[in-house]
Order: sequence, then C-alpha cells, then structure tokens
Amino acid sequence: MSETRRDLTRTTLAVLFIGGLLLASFWIMQPFLAALIWAGMIVVSTWPLMRRAQGCLWGRRWLAVGAMMLGLMLVFIVPLALAIRTIAERAGDIVAFAKRLSSFEMPHAPEWLGNIPLIGDRAVITWETYAIKGARELAMHAEPYVGTVTRWFLSEVGSFGLVFVQFLLTVVLSAILYANGEAWAGWALRFGRRLAKERGERAVVLAGQAIRGVALGVVVTALVQSVLGGIGLAIAGVPFATVLTAIMFIFCIAQIGPVLVLLPAVGWLYWSDSAGWGTFLLVWTVIVGTMDNVLRPYLIKQGADLPLLLIFAGVIGGLLAFGLVGIFVGPVVLAVAYTLADAWVDDSRLDDAGAAARDSTEPP
Repeated sequence: MSETRRDLTRTTLAVLFIGGLLLASFWIMQPFLAALIWAGMIVVSTWPLMRRAQGCLWGRRWLAVGAMMLGLMLVFIVPLALAIRTIAERAGDIVAFAKRLSSFEMPHAPEWLGNIPLIGDRAVITWETYAIKGARELAMHAEPYVGTVTRWFLSEVGSFGLVFVQFLLTVVLSAILYANGEAWAGWALRFGRRLAKERGERAVVLAGQAIRGVALGVVVTALVQSVLGGIGLAIAGVPFATVLTAIMFIFCIAQIGPVLVLLPAVGWLYWSDSAGWGTFLLVWTVIVGTMDNVLRPYLIKQGADLPLLLIFAGVIGGLLAFGLVGIFVGPVVLAVAYTLADAWVDDSRLDDAGAAARDSTEPP
C-alpha cells in the first residue's frame, strides 16, 4: 500500500510539473503563435509547390526557399503597401467625399425601377423612403453599428507596424519550416506514433491533408475572387480599387464573398451615368460572386473530402472565438477533428494514410 501511494504521489507531481512546463511554454510563445499558425498552414499547403520549385532550380533547397519567400513577400507586403499608398494619395478625396456624403440628398426613384417584375413597387417605396430621410438621418441610424464594427476591426488588426511585424515574422518562420520540412514532418510522425503507435502516425497524415484542403479551399478561392474582382473594378474605373480589393479578400476569407463590395460599385457607376461600365461590372460581379460554388469544392477535395458547412462554421466560429487568426484556426481545427473522427469510424482511411506515412516522411 505504501509503495502504491509513493507511485501515485510521484505520478501526480510529474503530471503537475509537465502541465506547468507546458503552460509556461505556451505563455512564452504566445506572441509568436499567430505567425506560427499562419506559417504552418502556408508551408503545409504549399509544400508540393516548393518541391516543384526545388526541382526546377537544380535541386537546391536554399534557392527554392528563396523563391517561395519572394512569392510570400509579394503576396503579403505588396498588396498591403499598395493599399496604404492608395489611401495616402487619395486622403484628400476621401475627406471631401465624406463631407459631401453628409449633405447628400437622394433623387426620386428612376422609372425603370418600378418596371421590375415582382419587386418593382416595393423597391420604389424603399427608395423614396430613404430619399425622404436623407443621408444625415441614415448615417445617424448606422453610426452605432459602424462604430462597433470599426472598434472591433481596429482592436483585432492594431497598428500598421504590428501587422507588418506579424507578416514579416510569418515569412521568416515559413522559411525555417521550408528549409527543414522533412525533419519537422518526421518529428510530427514520431510524436503521433508515440501517442497511439501506427494509428497516431496515420492520424498526423490525415491532419495534414485536412489542413491542405482548408488552405486550398478557403484561401486560394478568396485570393482568386478578390483579384478578379479588383481587376473588374480597375477596368471599370472605380476609385480606390486597391483598397476595395483588400476589403474583398477579407470578406472572401470570412465566407461573406465579394458581392458586398462589387454591388455598391455597380450602383456608383450607374449613378455616375456610366451605364455601360455599370452593366459590365454587374455581369462581372455575377461571375466572380458565384465562381466559389465551383472552385471551392474542387480545391477542398484536392486536399481532403470536407463538407462546405464545416468550413463555413469553422471560419465564422473561429473569427468570433479567436479574432482574425481564427479565420484560419477555426476551419483547420474542425477539419482535423472531422477527418480524424471519420477516419476512426472508417479504418480503411487510416490504413491508406498509414501507407503514405511509411512511404515518405515529407510534410503531409
């Protein structure tokens, strides 16, 4: 009995010590967690691309890592710099537009609006209601909501310097993971084997496939939609196209879509007597706004077979729970949990993943 008590005491103290060590490590690493999560997702999802680049660059890993870092810098820093430059150059126009908006008065509804089947009469009534209220009264009604959204966005994004440091840290950590990808993948596989032997090793491979599916389905789709939407805005001559493209990318990541940015631009073009460009942008909006219904499922299935409802719930839930980084963390956590649970129910998927894990120790 005394021997059992000594073993229980030693086990309890060991668990407490390990738990305290883990909490202390998490506390120390907390400033780097967001950048590390982004870097991990980037490396896992783009690892095949890096290997292809290495093959094209005479098998030199450092050249391939340099090429990938250049690509990341172009993706992260150049759009952000262009958006800031556009805001700085058009600061006077933005202030003047805000002043004009406060005294803006809507005209009466156009005749063609009432001729629209089913919704024409209601659309005219709504138009006239807002025209009577005027922009100032509408701004007073919208002010509490705009203020709440603005405060939340500023609290999450912070200053430009902090965002720039996070991007730079993400690029540096991605370079480290690219340079030693096989070693990190081998360690993850050994960790899974240590936890649950072969099943744990197979689970690590499936987790990597889920991460790649989320990254391809959410991020790549958002990038394609925002870029195409920005091209349409630039061709149609809409001002602040760079800033609007950045906003579209955020909306697409959050699974809202680019339509909330493109439709007001269409209305502005019609309002500015540019009916031809307005019609062009309207058609372009329909194409860009609906292409995710085809592109996202195709890309997700390249990494893992995940339901779209799970991705949507992960993005929204992660955003509410963890802030901006939750856009990436939420769907990945749900995708990994779903994939592992589904694989546990169906052992054949774990067997297939185990074969892949034995053949290669590269990142999944």
